[in-house]
Amino acid sequence: VQLQASGGGLVQAGGSLRLSCAASGRPSSIAAMGWFRQAPGREREFVASHRWSGGTIDYADSVKGRFTVSRDVAKKTGYLQMSSLKPEDTAIYYCTTRPAYSNWNLWGQGTLVTVSS
Repeated sequence: VQLQASGGGLVQAGGSLRLSCAASGRPSSIAAMGWFRQAPGREREFVASHRWSGGTIDYADSVKGRFTVSRDVAKKTGYLQMSSLKPEDTAIYYCTTRPAYSNWNLWGQGTLVTVSS
């Protein structure tokens, strides 16, 4: 399985963006998809995750109420809808997947989100 992230860009504070993460290969091996981000000079941090089969969704406290994850199984694509963006959301966003009972082990190339004040 390979992951291709897209949808990043420049947006003003308060605006919205939707990131996509397309999985190629055999996504049947995916148990969950996650989103992480890394801001300049900071460590990579968890943003959100969801089970690929549906159900459990987790969000970092910093994005709760503003970001929403979803997926289209037929398109083998996950989404991160980001609203009410803040300058502190500026980062490279990565999608990742993991098989059942395992850690995040497959990463997309990252897509840059820049939020201007």
